[in-house]
Amino acid sequence: MPARSDNSADSLVPILIVDDDVKLCRLIREYLEPLGYAVTAAHTGPEGLAAAAREPFAAIILDVMLPGMNGFDVLRNLRAKSNVPVLMLTGRGEEPDRIVGLELGADDYLPKTFSTRELLARLRATIRRSKVTRAQGESREPEVVVGELRVDPEARRAVLSGQALPLTAVEFDLLMSLAKAAGRVRSREQLLNEVADRNFDVFDRSIDVHISSLRKKLGDDPKSPRFIITVRSAGYMLRQPESEGVA
Repeated sequence: MPARSDNSADSLVPILIVDDDVKLCRLIREYLEPLGYAVTAAHTGPEGLAAAAREPFAAIILDVMLPGMNGFDVLRNLRAKSNVPVLMLTGRGEEPDRIVGLELGADDYLPKTFSTRELLARLRATIRRSKVTRAQGESREPEVVVGELRVDPEARRAVLSGQALPLTAVEFDLLMSLAKAAGRVRSREQLLNEVADRNFDVFDRSIDVHISSLRKKLGDDPKSPRFIITVRSAGYMLRQPESEGVA
């Protein structure tokens, strides 16, 4: 069974760590709990899924290499039911692992060589994005309509031709940003600043990966886009209905 901290105060932020390294889980818990987090640890993929189903978490820290079910399969199962923020841990920090995780819906990634301060910064940023988007919904922002696409910031729901789109938190925020600026180019740096809420290396491909995933869910062909246009050396733009002639 997953091991949980004894500190269950309502004010603590609930975090789930899914990692078979018991010592690492203990170290992370000992670091985070004095900072206001209630940490649950699961050490296999199935245990992690079961824990995530039992109670809501503010975020999940998920290792790639897990017994019983690898982290990518755990993430795939999570995303079928939930948009809980997920921070992936990769043993070697290699680009293929990062890209696969992002394509499956991870909100961020971190190599296992991370410092505790970096982990805390990434975790806080991920949770802050989630809180901000909920607060935006509570402020009753108007729905954004671009042709057949309707993006509702209050419900955090995107609908295309009457069909709801199963978007992750980052994908929704990207689409919202592009929809609000429909017909205008948003640079990768602008999207990173608005969506990721942290400083990325300028060569970081995470925005491109999320855009690729978003395009698939929109049924968009990047070679002949109906929705998201790549503007070379500039960024991305959501096509307006009257801009069908734009290449």
